Amino acid sequence: MFGVIALGVAIWALATVLRVPLRIRLALVGVLWAVVVLINLTLPAGSPLRTATGNDARPWLVLAGAAALVLAYRAGLGALRRRVRPQAPAADAPDSGGAPFSEVELNRYARHIILREVGGPGQRKLKDARVLVIGAGGLGAPVLLYLAGAGVGTIGVIDDDTVEGSNLQRQIIHTDARIGLPKVFSAQEQMLALNPFVTVRPYHRRLTESDAEALFSEYDLILDGTDNMDTRYLVNRVAVRLQKPLVSAAITQWEGQIGLYDPARGGACYECVFPHPPAPGLVPSCAEAGVIGPLPGVLGSMMAVEAIKAITGAGEGLRGRLLIYDALFAETRTIATRPRPDCAACHGGAAASA
Repeated sequence: MFGVIALGVAIWALATVLRVPLRIRLALVGVLWAVVVLINLTLPAGSPLRTATGNDARPWLVLAGAAALVLAYRAGLGALRRRVRPQAPAADAPDSGGAPFSEVELNRYARHIILREVGGPGQRKLKDARVLVIGAGGLGAPVLLYLAGAGVGTIGVIDDDTVEGSNLQRQIIHTDARIGLPKVFSAQEQMLALNPFVTVRPYHRRLTESDAEALFSEYDLILDGTDNMDTRYLVNRVAVRLQKPLVSAAITQWEGQIGLYDPARGGACYECVFPHPPAPGLVPSCAEAGVIGPLPGVLGSMMAVEAIKAITGAGEGLRGRLLIYDALFAETRTIATRPRPDCAACHGGAAASA
């Protein structure tokens, strides 16, 4: 038996030296294996040839099975690598040896790539995505950090505020050393420190009706983390008009809510769910009512998860649902939302245009 194995190794080595193609080398070894198995299956026990080849076909069959498993593993590994490194990357992909990701990026995003729901194609979608975050405060802070960490290729952030000491209890993207700096530039510095492979576009200004449409048109997905009702309705109207999906969240004291508003794809818009703004003073701001520090981190992280799911197509998002989180009593509940035909913003969304 060992003589046959030695013969197989010799054939493989000689063929390798002669630069025989791999498939021919495998075929030669396969022919040798088939002859040995045939000898053990057809010749009578005690035959010299059968004795020389082990006198039993079963070890050779087990050996062939083990070799088949190794080859299958190598083929599967090669297929996974091809998924991460497609043969025809986009024209705007960075120069990394013809692949969309450098080795450093592959290592950075490895935990995403091994997820069945994301994988190489999903990570590529994240890299190609353009996401606009409105607000770099309590909700915007975790959203921006997690989107940057996840490898979202282009992240815009708009905010007209500057960092204050009272922000640091919950707005973890900023630091004490950056008090007085515009929040968008403070956020940009922290995001690029976390992941230099993303592009951050800071807009240090207040979002207005006049420039919202032009700004939104440059992005695939809008995330609203503002604490101003007028801005929320403005964001919703423009997102509806441009058919951009909108992830919006709000917090106060111990409670927060989040939804994915996408009437162009069958969901409700923000105004379908909240047709009228609350009366003045009914929903106080965080400065007036207070807010527990980690709460915006919880809701902001949820916003980032919903954004990643919307981009990659993973799982089931919050389209058509409003999730409410009560931190004080550790409870969550979900409310179904539907487009309203009489909605002033979307007029029933996709249902109305069908």
